[in-house]
Amino acid sequence: MNRRDFSALLPMLMAAPALVSVAEAQSGPQSAAAPASLPKLASGQYVWGEAFGAQRPARTSHRFLMGMLPDNIRVESHVTFLAPGAPAEPIEHHKHSEIWFIREGSVALMSAGVTRTLKAGDMGLVIAGDDHSITNASKTEPASYFVLAVGPPE
Repeated sequence: MNRRDFSALLPMLMAAPALVSVAEAQSGPQSAAAPASLPKLASGQYVWGEAFGAQRPARTSHRFLMGMLPDNIRVESHVTFLAPGAPAEPIEHHKHSEIWFIREGSVALMSAGVTRTLKAGDMGLVIAGDDHSITNASKTEPASYFVLAVGPPE
Protein backbone atom coordinates (compact mmCIF):
# COMPACT_ATOMS: atom_id res chain seq x y z
CA MET A 1 0.00 0.00 0.00
CA ASN A 2 1.39 3.38 -0.97
CA ARG A 3 0.72 6.82 0.54
CA ARG A 4 -1.97 7.58 -2.02
CA ASP A 5 -3.87 4.36 -1.15
CA PHE A 6 -3.51 5.11 2.55
CA SER A 7 -4.61 8.73 2.21
CA ALA A 8 -7.78 7.50 0.49
CA LEU A 9 -8.65 5.82 3.81
CA LEU A 10 -8.25 9.01 5.88
CA PRO A 11 -11.88 10.13 5.52
CA MET A 12 -12.92 6.82 7.08
CA LEU A 13 -10.46 7.36 9.91
CA MET A 14 -11.92 10.77 10.66
CA ALA A 15 -15.43 9.26 10.69
CA ALA A 16 -14.36 6.38 12.95
CA PRO A 17 -16.67 7.26 15.86
CA ALA A 18 -19.60 7.13 13.44
CA LEU A 19 -18.89 3.68 12.05
CA VAL A 20 -21.13 0.65 12.34
CA SER A 21 -22.80 -1.00 9.38
CA VAL A 22 -26.58 -0.82 9.27
CA ALA A 23 -26.82 -4.53 8.53
CA GLU A 24 -24.59 -5.41 11.47
CA ALA A 25 -26.59 -3.16 13.79
CA GLN A 26 -29.69 -5.13 12.83
CA SER A 27 -28.03 -8.56 13.22
CA GLY A 28 -26.03 -7.84 16.39
CA PRO A 29 -22.28 -8.00 17.10
CA GLN A 30 -20.07 -10.42 15.20
CA SER A 31 -17.48 -12.68 16.73
CA ALA A 32 -13.83 -11.61 16.68
CA ALA A 33 -12.83 -14.59 14.51
CA ALA A 34 -12.21 -13.77 10.85
CA PRO A 35 -14.63 -15.36 8.37
CA ALA A 36 -13.19 -17.88 5.92
CA SER A 37 -14.05 -15.63 2.95
CA LEU A 38 -14.08 -11.87 3.40
CA PRO A 39 -16.84 -9.86 1.73
CA LYS A 40 -16.10 -7.12 -0.76
CA LEU A 41 -16.75 -3.78 0.90
CA ALA A 42 -18.88 -1.11 -0.72
CA SER A 43 -19.27 2.58 -0.10
CA GLY A 44 -22.13 3.36 2.22
CA GLN A 45 -23.37 4.99 5.38
CA TYR A 46 -22.14 3.79 8.76
CA VAL A 47 -24.02 4.96 11.83
CA TRP A 48 -22.70 4.71 15.38
CA GLY A 49 -24.79 2.53 17.65
CA GLU A 50 -24.28 1.66 21.32
CA ALA A 51 -22.47 -1.69 21.08
CA PHE A 52 -22.62 -2.59 24.77
CA GLY A 53 -24.78 -1.94 27.80
CA ALA A 54 -23.58 -0.27 30.97
CA GLN A 55 -21.97 -3.51 32.28
CA ARG A 56 -19.01 -4.71 30.22
CA PRO A 57 -16.48 -7.50 30.75
CA ALA A 58 -12.86 -6.47 31.49
CA ARG A 59 -12.12 -6.52 27.72
CA THR A 60 -14.90 -6.20 25.16
CA SER A 61 -14.49 -5.70 21.42
CA HIS A 62 -17.03 -4.93 18.74
CA ARG A 63 -16.19 -5.22 15.05
CA PHE A 64 -17.62 -2.59 12.76
CA LEU A 65 -16.51 -4.09 9.46
CA MET A 66 -14.09 -6.54 7.88
CA GLY A 67 -13.68 -7.17 4.18
CA MET A 68 -11.71 -6.53 1.05
CA LEU A 69 -11.15 -3.24 -0.74
CA PRO A 70 -10.16 -3.10 -4.41
CA ASP A 71 -6.58 -4.16 -5.21
CA ASN A 72 -6.76 -7.01 -2.64
CA ILE A 73 -6.44 -4.73 0.42
CA ARG A 74 -7.98 -6.11 3.61
CA VAL A 75 -9.57 -3.63 6.03
CA GLU A 76 -10.96 -4.34 9.48
CA SER A 77 -12.14 -1.96 12.18
CA HIS A 78 -13.23 -2.49 15.75
CA VAL A 79 -13.59 -0.73 19.06
CA THR A 80 -12.33 -2.25 22.30
CA PHE A 81 -13.32 -1.28 25.84
CA LEU A 82 -10.88 -2.00 28.70
CA ALA A 83 -11.95 -1.98 32.34
CA PRO A 84 -9.48 -0.67 34.93
CA GLY A 85 -7.01 -3.47 35.69
CA ALA A 86 -7.97 -5.52 32.61
CA PRO A 87 -5.15 -7.90 31.67
CA ALA A 88 -2.90 -6.99 28.75
CA GLU A 89 -3.60 -8.72 25.48
CA PRO A 90 -0.98 -11.28 24.43
CA ILE A 91 1.97 -10.02 22.41
CA GLU A 92 1.25 -10.67 18.74
CA HIS A 93 2.15 -9.55 15.22
CA HIS A 94 0.27 -9.51 11.91
CA LYS A 95 0.74 -9.10 8.17
CA HIS A 96 -1.36 -5.92 8.37
CA SER A 97 -0.65 -2.55 9.96
CA GLU A 98 -2.90 -1.21 12.72
CA ILE A 99 -3.83 2.39 13.50
CA TRP A 100 -5.06 2.95 17.07
CA PHE A 101 -7.26 5.94 18.03
CA ILE A 102 -7.67 6.31 21.77
CA ARG A 103 -11.28 7.30 22.53
CA GLU A 104 -11.23 7.52 26.34
CA GLY A 105 -8.80 7.00 29.18
CA SER A 106 -5.18 6.06 28.59
CA VAL A 107 -3.49 2.91 27.34
CA ALA A 108 0.02 1.50 27.31
CA LEU A 109 0.77 0.43 23.73
CA MET A 110 3.89 -1.70 23.31
CA SER A 111 5.18 -1.91 19.75
CA ALA A 112 8.54 -3.21 18.59
CA GLY A 113 9.72 -3.42 22.22
CA VAL A 114 8.89 0.20 23.11
CA THR A 115 5.94 1.02 25.42
CA ARG A 116 4.20 4.35 24.96
CA THR A 117 1.34 5.82 26.98
CA LEU A 118 -1.43 7.15 24.75
CA LYS A 119 -4.32 9.23 26.09
CA ALA A 120 -7.74 10.10 24.68
CA GLY A 121 -7.30 11.84 21.33
CA ASP A 122 -3.88 10.27 20.62
CA MET A 123 -3.14 7.95 17.72
CA GLY A 124 -0.70 5.04 17.64
CA LEU A 125 0.61 3.08 14.68
CA VAL A 126 1.80 -0.52 14.67
CA ILE A 127 3.57 -1.45 11.43
CA ALA A 128 2.97 -4.88 9.91
CA GLY A 129 5.23 -7.49 11.49
CA ASP A 130 5.98 -5.55 14.70
CA ASP A 131 5.28 -7.34 17.98
CA HIS A 132 2.66 -5.39 19.93
CA SER A 133 0.36 -5.48 22.93
CA ILE A 134 -1.99 -3.03 24.64
CA THR A 135 -3.35 -2.60 28.14
CA ASN A 136 -5.28 -0.03 30.16
CA ALA A 137 -2.70 2.32 31.69
CA SER A 138 -5.06 3.30 34.54
CA LYS A 139 -6.01 1.23 37.58
CA THR A 140 -9.12 3.38 38.20
CA GLU A 141 -10.48 4.65 34.85
CA PRO A 142 -11.82 2.71 31.85
CA ALA A 143 -10.18 3.05 28.44
CA SER A 144 -11.41 2.47 24.92
CA TYR A 145 -9.81 2.63 21.51
CA PHE A 146 -10.72 2.27 17.86
CA VAL A 147 -8.49 0.18 15.59
CA LEU A 148 -8.24 0.31 11.82
CA ALA A 149 -6.27 -2.61 10.36
CA VAL A 150 -5.13 -2.33 6.74
CA GLY A 151 -3.04 -4.75 4.73
CA PRO A 152 -2.94 -7.92 2.66
CA PRO A 153 -5.40 -10.77 3.13
CA GLU A 154 -4.40 -12.87 6.14
